[in-house]
Amino acid sequence: MMSLNTDHLLRCIQTLESSLALLARAEPDSIEYEVFRNAVVKGFELTLETSGKLLRKAIKAYGGIPKTVDEFTYKDVLRHAARHGLLSVDAVERWFLYRDNRNDTAHDYGESFAKQTLVLMPGFVSDARALESVLREKLGGTDA
Repeated sequence: MMSLNTDHLLRCIQTLESSLALLARAEPDSIEYEVFRNAVVKGFELTLETSGKLLRKAIKAYGGIPKTVDEFTYKDVLRHAARHGLLSVDAVERWFLYRDNRNDTAHDYGESFAKQTLVLMPGFVSDARALESVLREKLGGTDA
């Protein structure tokens, strides 16, 4: 079975956590707040995309036909991850919400969107850390 390297995902999560910590210390009406808020949004997007790419690789490792897996939507990938015990059904529902929020970012970078995203962050970071841990434990290489 192929092994997955989760180092990049872990780094994305750590960067997102740092951005959130800096945002929490910034004055709400300051430029710094906007800079850190933007960093959180981008960190969220990168962590979500990296998670999806690793899950695709994991599904292939479990015997998924590569061409078929490559054609899965993000939500299909999440459903298959649950079938293979990489995510719980409850976690999949939460990841659906994260993905829906991410799709909204493509169209709305306004204040209300950013606030919606920030509300999701504590749960998202926790879920991303749990996913990284499961992937590393089940499919991590000997060097992971």
